[in-house]
Amino acid sequence: MRILIVEDNRNLARGLRHNLELEGYDVEVAYDGTTGLARAREGRYDLIVLDLMIPRPDGYQILRALREDADPACKTPVLVLSARGQEADKLRGFRLGADDYVTKPFSLLELIARVEAIMRRVRAGASSTQEAPFETIEFGDIRIEPGAHVVYRANTAVALRPREFDLLMALVRRRGVAASRRNLLDEVWGYDTDVVSRTVDTHVAELRRKLEEDPAQPRHILTVRKTGYRWQH
Repeated sequence: MRILIVEDNRNLARGLRHNLELEGYDVEVAYDGTTGLARAREGRYDLIVLDLMIPRPDGYQILRALREDADPACKTPVLVLSARGQEADKLRGFRLGADDYVTKPFSLLELIARVEAIMRRVRAGASSTQEAPFETIEFGDIRIEPGAHVVYRANTAVALRPREFDLLMALVRRRGVAASRRNLLDEVWGYDTDVVSRTVDTHVAELRRKLEEDPAQPRHILTVRKTGYRWQH
């Protein structure tokens, strides 16, 4: 499987390339934003590892351009690397369509685990394209069409990122049973249970913002204290 690294720190990029190639991946590197965006748009990669603080254009601009691109080949999963670790930075990255967000400095083993998790989803998605669509799910003013990966609120399509949709379905399919953050990380992101992340909380906040009438007092995506989250119709 092919990976594109967009990173202007040449030593870091070479190290990442070397270690990912040892894991069996075919890896290419772009050292600036212009080259990275051009290669990413070719749609030849299974994953893009993207540094945010790169020159001409920066990682945020590249991510926005890819996610707004009309060509579905440019919807390649993106794993963000950044020294910017504030919650607002991560939220911005996820809102622009990042599939994962890793803060520098990072553990190489954790990064490889996250890459492997994304690649498992890519392989699983490719193997399930011929599956029959699920039945439509409706409650209140929300309608979910799982087969098409589309959600409507008051008959208006809601723009959900792929991981947001997967998280929503993971909660809905439990029919009110609580799911822990670790369960959701494993099911939706494919992480091993020893990986600690605020990714679930960030994506839940986005789902509430997009689907709940009052995100501060949610009716459907409920917090279960000391456990995680559950869905309520």
